[in-house]
Amino acid sequence: MSSISVQNLHVTINGQEIIQGLDLEFSQGEVHAVMGPNGSGKSTLAKVMAGHPDYEVTEGDILLDGESLLALEPDQRAHKGLFMAFQYPVEIPGVSNANFLRAALQARLPEGEELDATDFYQRLYEKMDLLEIKREFTARAVNEGFSGGEKKRNEILQMAVLEPAFAVLDETDSGLDIDALKIVAHGVNKLRGPKLGVLLITHYQRLLNYIVPDFVHVMFAGKIVRSGGKELALELESRGYDWLKTGQPEMEEETVSPAALPN
Repeated sequence: MSSISVQNLHVTINGQEIIQGLDLEFSQGEVHAVMGPNGSGKSTLAKVMAGHPDYEVTEGDILLDGESLLALEPDQRAHKGLFMAFQYPVEIPGVSNANFLRAALQARLPEGEELDATDFYQRLYEKMDLLEIKREFTARAVNEGFSGGEKKRNEILQMAVLEPAFAVLDETDSGLDIDALKIVAHGVNKLRGPKLGVLLITHYQRLLNYIVPDFVHVMFAGKIVRSGGKELALELESRGYDWLKTGQPEMEEETVSPAALPN
């Protein structure tokens, strides 16, 4: 079983340290949620994992099965099985969803090998049926004119077709109404399984009503300060994040997998 291990990660941008010694591990077959207030470093973690060039890692490492991801280009990380769904998906005018996904799969093949068109469309339609997406969706330009819910649903389709080993979903609930949230959550739940590890980054517990995590981590001031089971998200919902700013009083201990706890 593959795993990603974030070890003593320190990250700066424009000379300001955002992540300050973060430890986190998650494996295939698990869903982990990272919660925390604005400015705690959650989205920074996602961008660093993706290889965003504006962020500088000054200490620590991110390992995929023991291999450092930090020296790899973003496309190389994707080839290793890492998928990113960002808070604000970009539009790609003039490129249809079908052609975009076909190009993404083609890029993963060895040089000189061609993706079979029949096999591709069979795979695409199977995933669309699984996620209850209509066929005409394939002809639309990537995210152009899409509602917030359609953009997030499109990312879930991309994840389904690409079949990554790990998916990092950065505030995938941002800007969604309750109906769109349920649709996206349904898609994620359809894809859950032993071959996919998911890291959900969110402010709110409401997403976790529909995508129930195996583990929950609380992030504050650039590090994980608490880890527990799904009940931890409910306690955060009732207490808010103010306790993090006032000495971090003890919360009821949770029983968790040792692999889920910070080192």
